[in-house]
Amino acid sequence: MDSNFLPSISLRASRRADRNHLQSRDGKEGLASGKSYQDSPLKIIWKRGFIRLVLVGGIIWGLLILTALLFHAWSCQSSIAFFSALCNKSSVIYGAIQSLGLVTPPHRCSIPVADDPNKIVIPQKRSPEKFVQSLSYFMEDFTETNGSQSPPLFGGHITWQQRDESFKVKPTMKVHCGFIRNGGAEMAQKDVKFVKKCRFVVASGIFDGYDTPHQPSNISARSQKLFCFLMVVDEVSLEFIKKNVTVREDNNGGEWVGIWRLILLKHPPYDEPRRNGKVPKILTHRLFPQAQYSIWIDGKMELIVDPLLLLERYLWREKNTFAIAQHKHHRNVYEEADANKRRKRYARPLIDLHMKIYRYEGMEPWNPKKSTPSDIPEGAVIIREHTALSNLFSCLWFNEVHLFTPRDQLSFGYVVYRLGGLFKFFMFPNCEYNSIFILHNHTREHSSKVEWVKSLDEFKKDKTGGLKESRGGLGLWTPYPGDLDSVVLPSVKRTSKAG
Repeated sequence: MDSNFLPSISLRASRRADRNHLQSRDGKEGLASGKSYQDSPLKIIWKRGFIRLVLVGGIIWGLLILTALLFHAWSCQSSIAFFSALCNKSSVIYGAIQSLGLVTPPHRCSIPVADDPNKIVIPQKRSPEKFVQSLSYFMEDFTETNGSQSPPLFGGHITWQQRDESFKVKPTMKVHCGFIRNGGAEMAQKDVKFVKKCRFVVASGIFDGYDTPHQPSNISARSQKLFCFLMVVDEVSLEFIKKNVTVREDNNGGEWVGIWRLILLKHPPYDEPRRNGKVPKILTHRLFPQAQYSIWIDGKMELIVDPLLLLERYLWREKNTFAIAQHKHHRNVYEEADANKRRKRYARPLIDLHMKIYRYEGMEPWNPKKSTPSDIPEGAVIIREHTALSNLFSCLWFNEVHLFTPRDQLSFGYVVYRLGGLFKFFMFPNCEYNSIFILHNHTREHSSKVEWVKSLDEFKKDKTGGLKESRGGLGLWTPYPGDLDSVVLPSVKRTSKAG
């Protein structure tokens, strides 16, 4: 028994000695390195705690971001006006959640187009002119203010009387229609020469560098030869495009991005880029006077249907001269104005003033008894034959944009109303509109101080001049001759998710 006990004691002693030896060796190494052996466990615990804290914080932030994205996606689909108003469809966030498939894509339906563009028969004759045989335009702006002549305006100093007379349709008419001499928006001679040969036009525009050209797809060889694809730009956009995409130059100095011929408008006529964009959009017939047919698409859109098929479907098949899509949400101009105010698309008091003038002049809210499907178009696609009456309508529509707000949807139905049913057009379903193009996001969001104005007093008292446009809009004109104080705008029931 003693013999067994002694070895166990000696074994424990030897192990104890080994541990002492290791401790003394570690202590020397610790002292040699300047580190304390006793601090190591605390540091390990601290490091592990910090790593865990970072991981937990990252997870929490990730969950918050995911929650925000899901909420944004839900708000864009919500039928509750308050939540749908939080959705900004032009934002980077909306583009991200759309690419992830978290947003329901726009409703698309098949367009009943012909099967083969090569089999389409192009009409040999223009549509007959029923109401206007001769249309000419004012080219000079001679209005004097306080005894001195003011600088020419692109749209002219239209008086209220001239505006009223322009809606009275006669066989021979002369109206304001932009392009007043020395009013801006001049084209280079090389471009003037080029567009003279364009009878069929697909037009688009980019202003203030908000987009880059998107190449059309599904374009037949016949349409490539038949159509001029003209991208109208200002100097800011031209410089932006050259920095971001390849621009080639032909032997005549023309500049191209793929199929698009870039058409530079020097000296933009307006302070507001959105108003500048209405020049090629609405006044296509003035910019390209030799064009017999035109298709306008906004600069952020990629055309995916052969343009010859669009002309056959929307114009020639039913003998129309003007086709535009119905708005997705609204039919009533006053509801559309309300949505524009909520979305801060322009100064709220100026939109109200615009609508008060229309209400004073008898514009009723849309109702099913009206002869048109809606008073509000989706203006990003416009398909036209340039007849005299179609051109007159475009001129009068542009004059409203020149005089009032740049939100052209607010003026379309009013001009139709003032022409008393003489102007016939085809307003096609919005689901077909969504099938014509692929929508791309702007390169940046538009922002203007005037969009945040809450009252006319704030607008008028601005000393810097940053709120008042100097060349267009309600800030320019003499007081309206009617009593607008007595006008009460129709109540609006918010029935859509727009805004």
